[in-house]
Amino acid sequence: MKGILYPSQLKYLDSHRIKEGKLILEMETFAREKNIPIIHWQAAEFIEQIITIFKPRRVLEIGTAIGYSAIRIARNLRKKCILHTIEKSTDNIKLAEKYINQSGLNDKIKIFQGDALTIMPGLKKKYDLIFLDADKEDYKRLFDYSLILLKSEGIIIIDNLLWHGFVAGKKIPSDYRTSTNIIRDFNKVFLAQVNLKSSILPIGDGLGFGIKI
Repeated sequence: MKGILYPSQLKYLDSHRIKEGKLILEMETFAREKNIPIIHWQAAEFIEQIITIFKPRRVLEIGTAIGYSAIRIARNLRKKCILHTIEKSTDNIKLAEKYINQSGLNDKIKIFQGDALTIMPGLKKKYDLIFLDADKEDYKRLFDYSLILLKSEGIIIIDNLLWHGFVAGKKIPSDYRTSTNIIRDFNKVFLAQVNLKSSILPIGDGLGFGIKI
């Protein structure tokens, strides 16, 4: 099993995709060619809709990669709103800075370089929305810190919770078994949080969606 939709469904959705600008398409092509994981465009569109509706002033992203989701988030933020994004790979940060410069969204995006598990405890102000898309083995600890930093009635969105469809499968390729078990265990924790109204949505590679209560 690989993917959470049938190929015919994916093809249909692709055929109805809203036309994107050159920069976003260039980043998608680059990530695909260099095998750099970025959020699926369908999931990115959903997050953009949530931002448009919810109008967060402060957003935290954990896992910048090349800046794809950061740009898509920031372009929907209102004036004087800010996105803080954390990335530990210096190579990724160089790429992200290049693309963010091209996007013209420098005033809305601030990159923190380093390990999120080290950086997050030092963040003082809380956030209206947090997007988690980092190393899967760190999801539980990053999630715990996120709940501390998330405002009451704030939104948390977590990527890859259906993990190519493997979390629901029985025959898991050997190189995916460890990560699949990590995500399975995390999903139980995520859905059982008493201070979070949470769901897993079959969008992109599976989005965890929670509202802090």
